[in-house]
Amino acid sequence: MTETPKTLLELAGAAPAPASLSDATLVVIDAQNEYVSGPIALPGVQPALAAIAALLAEARAAGTPVVHLVHRAPAGVFVEGTEGAEIAPQAAPAEGEPVFKKELPNGFTNPEFGRTLERLGRKNLILTGFMTHMCVDSTARAAVDLGYGVTIVENAVASRPLPGVLGRPARSAQEVHDGALAGLADLFAVVTPDASGLGR
Repeated sequence: MTETPKTLLELAGAAPAPASLSDATLVVIDAQNEYVSGPIALPGVQPALAAIAALLAEARAAGTPVVHLVHRAPAGVFVEGTEGAEIAPQAAPAEGEPVFKKELPNGFTNPEFGRTLERLGRKNLILTGFMTHMCVDSTARAAVDLGYGVTIVENAVASRPLPGVLGRPARSAQEVHDGALAGLADLFAVVTPDASGLGR
């Protein structure tokens, strides 16, 4: 029988719990229309947006700080002023919630994003948005480097299919999503299936 693999966290004897809304900042990453109806529309985008909307409502009711990231590019997708670059209605910022632009996957490449998190003073981040294997992954890993605890809500993130490499088969959106979360859960994040797994 093959032994069940363990994460690096488990091998180190760590058992981190998901963050609580009472001590975390909710970060919504790139919940933009390009992922809804653009050339990189995600197969799982609608359920993920519904989960983001529900989590936003709960976070706002609990007084949890909410911060939004949006991607910008000079050409192709996410171009400033286009419908695709706009935040999807389900994830629209409420009054007073900051929105930070970025040109790279890692949200911390916008220094003001990091400064805002520092001012909020909460050392746990709850990440949602798109895509699991790209901007969510990059921002989570950078956050850990900066001393944050990271929780990812699985049903509030999604990915897209990707071509295979080195002659291997293409990977479905679900395979890409699952692989990205497995890599993050090895060391960088606690993954909870939905908002019910968060502390209150």
